[in-house]
Amino acid sequence: DQIALDIRMYMRKETLEIINGLIGLREILLSLAAGHTGTVMAGYTHLQKAQPVLFAHHLMAYYEMFSRDTERMRDCLKRINVMPLGSAALAGTTYPIDREYTAGLLNFPKVSANSIDSVSDRDFIIEFLASASICMVHFSRISEELVLWSSFEFNYIELPDAFATGSSIMPQKKNPDIPELVRGKSGRVFGDLFALLAIMKSLPLSYNRDMQEDKQPVFDAIDTLKACIGIYIKMLPNIKINKNVMLKGALSGFLNATDMADYLVTKGMAFRDAHACAGKAVGYAIKKHKELHDFTLEEMKLFSPLFSSDIFDALTPESMIERRKSFGGTAAGNVVKAIKKAGKDIAKERI
Repeated sequence: DQIALDIRMYMRKETLEIINGLIGLREILLSLAAGHTGTVMAGYTHLQKAQPVLFAHHLMAYYEMFSRDTERMRDCLKRINVMPLGSAALAGTTYPIDREYTAGLLNFPKVSANSIDSVSDRDFIIEFLASASICMVHFSRISEELVLWSSFEFNYIELPDAFATGSSIMPQKKNPDIPELVRGKSGRVFGDLFALLAIMKSLPLSYNRDMQEDKQPVFDAIDTLKACIGIYIKMLPNIKINKNVMLKGALSGFLNATDMADYLVTKGMAFRDAHACAGKAVGYAIKKHKELHDFTLEEMKLFSPLFSSDIFDALTPESMIERRKSFGGTAAGNVVKAIKKAGKDIAKERI
């Protein structure tokens, strides 16, 4: 029971630090988002340009991911914070101890209910490692985007020099080392989870020496996750955002094709027909090497007589973004409200 107690006390301390670290990371994301409520970028599906969004809205997507990670860690903490002391080897003890009193001294809100389970339970570690793995998925995803965005092909951002390196052979290179390393470290944490699952899967009750091998995975996962949180807190505020490049990206690639179809729907056309009409217009634009918003009104009318001069206002990125006012959408008003609400909520979270 002392071994079980020690690992729970250690994990309680580390989980609290991780929770507060995630809160700090989310505060950084909120600050970045608040500064980019007017920055337009291309939104993607299948890594293909899809529709324009606000960069702040994109950042808030990661805020939501890391918010769920914080919630998972908080929930996991409830099952970590259970005192097993007094279960002895597996059957309890003959001494007249007061486990509730001991739990109070050690700041445990709850005492374990079954002595056999108390010494053989490692579910709370597996749950922590699963939560850490999900969190590392999110770190891997944002890292992948930073790698892409910092490439010559995208050029959406520039990483600070302290978080990138040059090449020993190619003098022009600026390699995104930190995002790449964080992306790679996600695999370590996944491995830690799989390792403990493999250790525990066939163990009879109660304690077995195999369970001694639970320490390395949990130590590694905690150290890795804390390091990733810490480095991102330092790196994110210092990334240079190339707003003009982002906007230019939103102006090419026919991101306004859906809005062209929606425009025709507002004029009374069925969406299926409007979709086909916009598709034909895109095909024509590709042949003519121009964007939809570069059409003349006469060219618009080649595809439907319903087009009039107000179509051009409907096809600007700013207009497309502003019309997406459904709850959770990218309209500036929505995004600003989401940032303000998140700021009020997060102020109450630190523990």
